[in-house]
Amino acid sequence: MITSARPGPYPVDEDLVRRLVAGRFPRWAGLAVERFPSGGTVNAMFRLGDGMAVRLPLTRGGAGDVAREREWLPRLAPRLPVAVPEVLGAGEPAEGYPWPWSVYRWLAGENPEAGALEDPVPLARDLAAFVAAMRGVSLPGAPPAHRGGPVASLGAETRAAIGALRGIPEEGVDCDAVTAVWEDALRAPGRDGPPVWLHADLMPGNLLVDGGRLTAVIDFGCAGAGDPSCDLFPAWNLLPAGAREVFREALGVDDGAWRRGRARTLSQALIALPHYRNTNPAMARNARHVIRAVLDDTH
Repeated sequence: MITSARPGPYPVDEDLVRRLVAGRFPRWAGLAVERFPSGGTVNAMFRLGDGMAVRLPLTRGGAGDVAREREWLPRLAPRLPVAVPEVLGAGEPAEGYPWPWSVYRWLAGENPEAGALEDPVPLARDLAAFVAAMRGVSLPGAPPAHRGGPVASLGAETRAAIGALRGIPEEGVDCDAVTAVWEDALRAPGRDGPPVWLHADLMPGNLLVDGGRLTAVIDFGCAGAGDPSCDLFPAWNLLPAGAREVFREALGVDDGAWRRGRARTLSQALIALPHYRNTNPAMARNARHVIRAVLDDTH
């Protein structure tokens, strides 16, 4: 197997994708290849012809997501109320590219944007239906969801991020207030019961909507079993206050789970902001939105 000691994201472009596709899937050689703009940091996406997408990991860590999706997406798809990625071809390392990659059926739609939803209540209900369906999946052998363990397991990373933000006063983050939210979650009751199936990365960039309604959920690289509060992210990273309550009510979220979910979403944003503020505007913008939404929610 080809290995790579290259630091940082692996450089990929249209020419590499054409060579990979031609070598592995000659029947698709000659189809147009166009990079699809994305704020994602783990994978690169390319349109292949009119009806397909090529997804290539940019880091070694992302390579494990490829195997997870190949194994679980075909089993999850019939159990979920919206479309999920369908793997059409399994690519392998070649042409100097070091990791597995996949060809998917293209899913139409656009990413919703926090603060720009025309009618967020129907979307809140759609998101709750998806989360409920994931929790209801009974497939055995689920891998652990990424960051799906106890809230306390995120503590060191979260506190380090708060410390970093204290050194960036121009971001205007109330570090004492976010610390109080984090510490409150540590006092919240834990969940009784076994882990449940989760998507575990319900960011706006992993949601597709059409006419304001949820049509697809993508990127299942973090999916697996864990604390159900992990899938409450849209309450703060996308939905405004009124729709947030609709989402909570539809899922029947108790106070302990709500506090844990809020803190998990906040933790992700606190970690993302100092890391991406100068390199990934979309990720940094959503992180700022989450921090504001969480503090407004607690006030």
